[in-house]
Amino acid sequence: MILNKRDRLIHIHHCRGAGWKTIKKLFKHDPELNDVYNMTAEDFCHYLQMAPRHAKSFYEDLHQLDITALLTAYKKSSIFIITVFDSTYPSKLKAIYDPPWVLYGMGQSSLLNHEKILSVVGTRNPSKIGLISMEKILAPLVEQKWTIVSGLALGIDGYAHQLSLPSYTIAVLGSGLFHPYPKQHRALFNKIVSDHLAISEYPPYTPPQKWQFPERNRIISGLSFGTLVVEAKERSGSLITADQALEQGRDVFALPGSILDVNALGTNKLIQQGAKMVLSSEDILNELKCHRIS
Repeated sequence: MILNKRDRLIHIHHCRGAGWKTIKKLFKHDPELNDVYNMTAEDFCHYLQMAPRHAKSFYEDLHQLDITALLTAYKKSSIFIITVFDSTYPSKLKAIYDPPWVLYGMGQSSLLNHEKILSVVGTRNPSKIGLISMEKILAPLVEQKWTIVSGLALGIDGYAHQLSLPSYTIAVLGSGLFHPYPKQHRALFNKIVSDHLAISEYPPYTPPQKWQFPERNRIISGLSFGTLVVEAKERSGSLITADQALEQGRDVFALPGSILDVNALGTNKLIQQGAKMVLSSEDILNELKCHRIS
């Protein structure tokens, strides 16, 4: 049995079938994560309400996975690990309903606890006007050394990272760090891990899967005081991030657009529903002064 509670959590986090809710149930049943190593697959079905096939996979990984070898490989690749037990865990993220149990990162871990953090999301197919508008909004924030968080996706996300390279940026992946996605942003990813920060709640060898991207959106919004939505269709993953921000009690900002532009339907509706309309960086700065950010 692994002696350190923190390392036991990391070990469990690598096991198949150990999703966020399962680990929460495990903590409720076994707060110190000691008994889990003596439990059977049938116990996992009973106490954790796991499906039999998931319980079998979880049991196998728990007793066969060489976590020491994995941690050694991560260290060689300059990957750091932060758990909810660590003092360095980002305080804003820890305050949300469902913070990640474990974060894997490459780059400057100190960025996670910067005060001046803004999340930026939007469509993968932005208009030229949308990109120019975003640059107008973000340029003054970058000059003031704000940290910009986004999801490394094509379109608005990638451009937000590019614009914030002179300052600080955090990429939140929907895959493991050994599988950055999309491949078109591999050079951008390399630049970010070299000079900034990339994080993921998925173990580094985890390949990208469709369901992981909406799940990681709560981290994008949870790291920051507010989320700016630049362009978004009426049904968009960016709106999921906006919804997450609202549920977390964070500010949501939106750039307005033409009623004839499909990429503005989502942002215009956000404004209609109470999001703060943004015409300049001052609109964001004025709202966030209540958080004592300067």
